Amino acid sequence: MATKTAEGAGTETGAQHDETVAETAVTGEARAPEQQETGEETAAAEPGRASGVGQGAGAVVSAALGLVSLNGGWVGSVASARAQLMGQLKTSSQAGVAQQIKAVYGDAWHATALWAGLFAVAALVVGVAVLARPAFGAPGRPQAPWIKSVAWGGVALGVVGLLLAVLKYSDALLGLPSAG
Repeated sequence: MATKTAEGAGTETGAQHDETVAETAVTGEARAPEQQETGEETAAAEPGRASGVGQGAGAVVSAALGLVSLNGGWVGSVASARAQLMGQLKTSSQAGVAQQIKAVYGDAWHATALWAGLFAVAALVVGVAVLARPAFGAPGRPQAPWIKSVAWGGVALGVVGLLLAVLKYSDALLGLPSAG
């Protein structure tokens, strides 16, 4: 049984019409019957074709690592507290003020900067790997624009995080106060 569409431009079978109505109810948009096949169905029909889920996850991980590099993260806080405690334990009360400041606060500051730098390097490596993946994978298949955007964001955050970590570690940014 064939019925005319609302525009009168073509005909659909009953089953095709039911699929179109079901898709319209789910997605809110109707497509012509020849456009019913989605990207997931195409990827499932071609077993060698990847869906890009791994690249998308890598891009998100890169951005998250870049954000963690800006604040040092939980690991940086724990390392900082440990360095501060170790500084308190190894300095005696007879030590000079400058030595106490360096041992208690300076080493903790450097530990935070070191961990932030490690997270920044990880963000850079993961982001660059995601951006370079299409060159080594399926060259004919373009990478989704959102994956590129998120990966570039992760790389940018990694660069900023690495720059800040180097500046903190070298005491060029908020160095220790002088005791004298």
